[in-house]
Amino acid sequence: MTALENPAPAPAPKTPAREAPARAERSVAARLASGAAGGALRVFLLLVALFWLVPTFGLLVSSFRDPTDIATSGWWKVFSTPARLTAKSYESLLENDDITGALFNTVWITVPSTLLVVLIGAMAGYAFAWLDFKGRDWWFMVVVGLLVVPVQVALIPLSGLFRDLGIFGDIIGVVLFHVGFGLPFAIFLLRNFFAEIPRELLEAARLDGAGEVRLFATVVLPLAAPALASLGIFQFLWVWNDMLVALVFSSSDSQPLTVALQQQVRQFGSNIEILAPGAFISMVIPLAVFFAFQRQFVSGVMAGAVK
Repeated sequence: MTALENPAPAPAPKTPAREAPARAERSVAARLASGAAGGALRVFLLLVALFWLVPTFGLLVSSFRDPTDIATSGWWKVFSTPARLTAKSYESLLENDDITGALFNTVWITVPSTLLVVLIGAMAGYAFAWLDFKGRDWWFMVVVGLLVVPVQVALIPLSGLFRDLGIFGDIIGVVLFHVGFGLPFAIFLLRNFFAEIPRELLEAARLDGAGEVRLFATVVLPLAAPALASLGIFQFLWVWNDMLVALVFSSSDSQPLTVALQQQVRQFGSNIEILAPGAFISMVIPLAVFFAFQRQFVSGVMAGAVK
């Protein structure tokens, strides 16, 4: 009998019952390993977060301590004498016209600077991404080149220009400076984001009769909400915490909170009760803005990472 007449029996296929124990054993081990690694990472990140929050917590505690206690002992002593906490420092802060006026000046500087950068940057980014005009690529290269220009280079030239225009020392001068130096990054960021929008979506809107303004307002801006929120957070934090530009271009009537606190530091011995609550308020407001928009911020970062 030939081999063709009596073929060798084929090997029996592996049944799911035979493979299940091996798969179960591997999956359990993998789950244990990944769980241990993930748990260690979470513990490490938690420790880093707590370590980062220690100065913030110390500043909060100091803002509720008596000026004498601040000058003679560290903030951690509050755990042994919690009854000595008081809100008198915040009362003194609210009674200080220089600090309260500087807080309002900070708002009047930061909010317009942020809104103008986001709005103008969005319009310019859309133009560079989807509108055809002469020298578009060259103009965009100029915008990219402006990203490397340091702020210090423009302090003296713009001081003379603002003085000639009569806005040196006014809030509008500080706002214009922040807008001018915030636009290159805004245009670069939003142009790259807008360029990833499918062309078919824009063409469909144009076929429905949408003009460029309507297309930008009803289609592009809603899609770019995460990127706009991320840009707004960056711009807000930069302007709110700025002291160099405000120190040069603001006066005593238009100085923001950072400059006002810096002026108070010179008189540290006589107004120590003002510094701690003022510094905490200056820090907690941008933190509140960030946590309020953190979901949009993360969405914008993830969208940029995926694209």
